[in-house]
Amino acid sequence: MGLNMAKDSYIYAVARIRTHETKLLNHQFMEQLIAAPDEDAAMKLLVEHGWGAPEMTAEQMLDREKKKTWELIRELVPDNIDVFDVFLYQSDYHNLKAAIKKCCTSDMHDGIYEEDGITIDPKEIEKAVAARDFKALPERMQEPAAKAMETLLKTRDGQLCDIIIDRAALDAIREAGKATGSKLLALYGEYVAAMSDVKICARAVRTGKDRTFLGNALADCEHLDVSSLADSASQGEESFKTYLGSTGFSAVVDMLSKSPSAFECACDSYLIEQIQPQLHNSFGIDPLAAYILARRMEIKSVRIILTGKRNDLPGESIRGRVRETYV
Repeated sequence: MGLNMAKDSYIYAVARIRTHETKLLNHQFMEQLIAAPDEDAAMKLLVEHGWGAPEMTAEQMLDREKKKTWELIRELVPDNIDVFDVFLYQSDYHNLKAAIKKCCTSDMHDGIYEEDGITIDPKEIEKAVAARDFKALPERMQEPAAKAMETLLKTRDGQLCDIIIDRAALDAIREAGKATGSKLLALYGEYVAAMSDVKICARAVRTGKDRTFLGNALADCEHLDVSSLADSASQGEESFKTYLGSTGFSAVVDMLSKSPSAFECACDSYLIEQIQPQLHNSFGIDPLAAYILARRMEIKSVRIILTGKRNDLPGESIRGRVRETYV
């Protein structure tokens, strides 16, 4: 049916999604997980809630929940799944990076690819990269794949390879969001790019990266002047914080001084806040998109909680890293 599927075509899908929304993990349940004495107890609570199975490891459970999300969406909109590519490209480009590094180095291990929530089989990506047949890849991937592989072979610098692919991923996400005709997905694409740029600059400030690095790493976006952002970050933390404080992203500034994890959490929360007005739209694809986003956030939060339990972190420390819930 294409990206312009009529809004009334989603009526059944939206009704089904509303039922599944009642099963999302709420704030009270997240608090129960945080209060659990250890990882096993937290896992048991999740199994009782319908997540995974008793014999699964934490990672197997999280992978299964991600898979269940996309199985549901494919069942509901089998002829229009590409409208949600904006959520899938990050995994595709992760797989592209992994394939390039596997083909250029000898230190890659099994399990490097993401198998669910993708638009192209990672084996196809690896086959194209190994043969340097970049035209076998989707058009949006061809140029960055060739450039990243050439850069890695010449410099042996994995980070230079990463920034080429990461920037291409953000460009693809922005374009995919715009192409849907959905205000929510267009906003999502824009804010993913903007928040990624802010995170890149924050890390660059901590590691002393220069202006040239930032110029290569940052993706264009409508909500930030990328050139001014790069200038400020290259001049140090105070300059970066001052510039962010003058933009719509001032809400995350205070978290810069706390910890990288608190800052990352604040960035995710800020993204949700910006698209919040669209999350409860009752028509078209937006309710399905909102559900996908809610599932991504709750899976991320459960991963944080289980990892915290595994490492004996205090509850308050874990709580500070958990994302806002949708319900």
